[in-house]
Amino acid sequence: MIQIQTHNVTETEHAGGSLAKKLSPGALVAFTGDLGAGKTAFCRGFLHALGYTGRVTSPTFAIVNEYDTELCRVCHFDMYRILDEDALYDIGWDDYFDGDTILLVEWSENVTGALPEDRITVDIRRGKAEDDRVITIEGGNL
Repeated sequence: MIQIQTHNVTETEHAGGSLAKKLSPGALVAFTGDLGAGKTAFCRGFLHALGYTGRVTSPTFAIVNEYDTELCRVCHFDMYRILDEDALYDIGWDDYFDGDTILLVEWSENVTGALPEDRITVDIRRGKAEDDRVITIEGGNL
C-alpha cells in the first residue's frame, strides 16, 4: 500500500503522473472517493505523464473518454450513472480488455463485480485543510 498526502490540485495531478509511469498497457485503475475529491485531477496528471497534451475532463455524461498517449490508448470511465454491472455490457465493456489499453475507472464501487481482481485501487479522500487530499493506492504489482 502507498499513501500520499497532497495539498493542492497540482500535487494530486503529480501523484497521478507518478502512478502512470509505473503501469503498462492492460492495467486497470479503480478509483473511489467522494464527489469532488480529485479523481479527475489524478486522471489528468496520469494522462499528461503519458504524453497526452489535450484537455482531460470527467466522462460523467459520456461514460467513457478515450485518449491516445505515447504509451497506449487510455480509456477513462465514470461509473457514477451506471446503476448495475449488467449495464456495462451494453456499452461494450468486454471490448476494452484488449491488453493494449489502460483503463481508469472512476466510481468503481458501482461496478465492483465487473472489475478484475488484479486491479489497482486508488482511494482519494479529503484531508484536514480544504485542498488537502489523502490518496491510498493498493493492488497490482506496485
